[in-house]
Amino acid sequence: MDIQISNENSGDAEKIHQITEQAFLNAPHTGHTEQYIVDALRRAGALTISQVARADGDLVGHVAISPVTLSNGAAGWFGLGPISVLPEHQGRGIGSRLMKSSLASLEAMGAAGCVVLGDPAYYGRFGFKAVDGLTYPGVPAEYFQALSFTDKFPEGEVSYHEAFAAQD
Repeated sequence: MDIQISNENSGDAEKIHQITEQAFLNAPHTGHTEQYIVDALRRAGALTISQVARADGDLVGHVAISPVTLSNGAAGWFGLGPISVLPEHQGRGIGSRLMKSSLASLEAMGAAGCVVLGDPAYYGRFGFKAVDGLTYPGVPAEYFQALSFTDKFPEGEVSYHEAFAAQD
C-alpha cells in the first residue's frame, strides 16, 4: 500500500468529515463531535495545518492543528487534533506518519510548540509530555501534554479555539 501525506485539497472537506466521524465512532472518552470541530475550524479559517493521508489514492486519514491561547500570553502555540484514520486502516502507521508530517510542518513554520489531549503512551512516542504549570482544566494532568520546539515550556492555562465547542 502506497501512503502519501499532503495538505488538504479544496475538495477534501466532505471526505475528511466522514473519516473523522468513522474514526471516533466507537472511541471511548469522546462526545462524537470531532468531525464538527474540524468543519468549524475550517469555516473559521483556524486550520493552521490540515493534512491528509491517501492510501493508493483514497483518502484514509486526517490531522488538524489549530492555534491555542495561553493565559500567560505566550505566542506561537498550537493544538493538535483531532487526528483520524479510518478504522480499517488503523494500526498500519498512518497516524504516525500524519503526526510526524504535521509536527514537522508546524516546526518549519516557526511555532513555539504544540499541545495535545490524549493517551500519554501514544503521544509520548512523538515527544509530547505532561508539563508542570501548563494546564487544561477538567482533565487528568497526564493526558494533557506538550511538545516544545524551543525546549522552553510556558506556564498557564490553555484554551482551544471556540470551534472545539461545535456540536454539529
